[in-house]
Amino acid sequence: MALEITYAEVTFKNESKSSGINSDSAAAPKEKTTPHESNHSFSKLLCTSLLIFLLLSAISFFTAFIKQVWSCCPKNWKPFSSNCYFISTESRSWNESEQNCSALEAHLMVINSKEKQDFITSQLRKQYAYYVGLSDLQGNSQWQWVDQTPYNKNVTFWHSGEPSNVEEHCVMLNIRSQRWGWNDVHCDGKQMWICEMMKIYL
Repeated sequence: MALEITYAEVTFKNESKSSGINSDSAAAPKEKTTPHESNHSFSKLLCTSLLIFLLLSAISFFTAFIKQVWSCCPKNWKPFSSNCYFISTESRSWNESEQNCSALEAHLMVINSKEKQDFITSQLRKQYAYYVGLSDLQGNSQWQWVDQTPYNKNVTFWHSGEPSNVEEHCVMLNIRSQRWGWNDVHCDGKQMWICEMMKIYL
């Protein structure tokens, strides 16, 4: 009889342990894997977002770097903003000056801001006058820039009293009373000139 009781107890205990292990083992993986999977997804999303951010930052940096560092002007041309300027050392008529600029894949200078006016006049020699790309070749007082930039009456640098002659259809930069300004002149007069072109980007 004692053997039967012992067997029954052993059997009961084994069944109890077995069922306890099964229920625990079924529940345990669920409790342990869910947070693990969630953390893994979050880490993956974070890494992906970080990589995209770094890639976009790198593209922006290299674009800015190329534009700033790898732009240049031809030899003897002066850089300013996004353009290059060539100041002649010989004199020609206005038409010849524009033809010379065209041969250099440029055009006579367009001045449409105070910054450009101040920059270029700081480079010029006071004893000379220089053709720029403004003219009234039609003779109807309609001033036009050679590159079709609109003529803005609010951004001009005429000397006092200029333009002064309806027979003078071209414009030059010269100095009066220690001040650089624009003066209308006859187009066949011989003056120095200034060419303008876009910077070269490599």
